[in-house]
Amino acid sequence: MTLVSLPRLIVEPLVRNALLEDLGLAGDITSVAVIPEDHRSTVAMAARQPGVVAGLDASELAFQLVDPSIVMTRHVHDGAKVAAGDAIATIEGPSRGLLTAERTALNFLGHLSGIATVTAGIVETISGTKASIVCTRKTTPGLRALEKYAVRAGGGMNHRFALHDAVLIKDNHVAIAGGVAEAIRRAKVGVGHMVKIEVEVDTLDQLREAMEEGVDAVLLDNMTPDQLRDAVGMVAGRAITEASGRITPSTAAAIAASGVDLISVGWLTHSAPTLDIGLDWKSVA
Repeated sequence: MTLVSLPRLIVEPLVRNALLEDLGLAGDITSVAVIPEDHRSTVAMAARQPGVVAGLDASELAFQLVDPSIVMTRHVHDGAKVAAGDAIATIEGPSRGLLTAERTALNFLGHLSGIATVTAGIVETISGTKASIVCTRKTTPGLRALEKYAVRAGGGMNHRFALHDAVLIKDNHVAIAGGVAEAIRRAKVGVGHMVKIEVEVDTLDQLREAMEEGVDAVLLDNMTPDQLRDAVGMVAGRAITEASGRITPSTAAAIAASGVDLISVGWLTHSAPTLDIGLDWKSVA
């Protein structure tokens, strides 16, 4: 799978807002007071622990938006695996600008690399099966595009991006509509022919009802591997099958072995730990 970078049009407003949050009304008063205006430095951006890199565009933009004369030379690309101590990039420019942008640049890079790292880990546990790991809408408000990009950098795939790009009938929709079949019928009437329809089911009886109505995908929620195997057999290729619900690296392999097409994992984006990445000053002038 080719990793396609996000357009700058998407990334720049997010980085700019993060910088504005940090700079406030007075800017970096510490660097202005302590560092001479003409002072320049070269710094090394390095991994402090092993992982998968993601977010280099956002990190570089943080430096460039603070001072366009700052130059960042990348030594790896998004999606690359790094070991502790590996150089990720070398950055050179005015010291004030480097110090001002440092935390914002590392916040983006560490957070997104953390997501890519845990994604790569769970992807590895299901290698050899037909299943793919997908993320969810459980993302940090305002950062969904970047976090879903980080999932792709780690070898995962994206589920729907938002409420508008696909129908996903959940348990509360079913409860209010009065049943799985009725919810599906209403969805088919309410959306265009180009919109995919997926329905969440908790039991094989609900799944049977969904298949009688016809849907594009079924979300098999909190089912055991044996139940998932039965569900895959019942669907028989007529819809995409997706397993979800408290899936961990220790349970993913058994779930994938059931034959499902997708495994959705919310904690990839809502609970991934930050990858420790730092800046080390190489030279000053």
